[in-house]
Amino acid sequence: MTREHYSPVPLDVDATRKRWAKDATFKTAYNALADEFATLTELVNARQKAKLTQAEVAKRMGITQASVGRLESSAGNRKHAPSVATLRRYADAVGCELHITLSPVAKRVNSRHTASRDSANA
Repeated sequence: MTREHYSPVPLDVDATRKRWAKDATFKTAYNALADEFATLTELVNARQKAKLTQAEVAKRMGITQASVGRLESSAGNRKHAPSVATLRRYADAVGCELHITLSPVAKRVNSRHTASRDSANA
């Protein structure tokens, strides 16, 4: 009996994003969720660099493979965003450290935060 080895399916995310970005509706929705997609990309890239399957990460975290799958696909679903503790456990499982940074926003109108600030100041 041979043991199967993890072999990721190549996906050119940048080319796919460029193709979809031609659609104005997609571009608007994608930009509104940019931070969630960046998180998803970091999770999957870290797991792939560690050459681990979701099942292997799950075993290291003490959870099910389905839970790792949900964690990696939770981008854009703010109701089920992972906690910092969960992200830390995931990072540990793939041999990484968790770093969270806050960067000043460039001087531009950020509609996602402007509405909440305007209503708070009213």
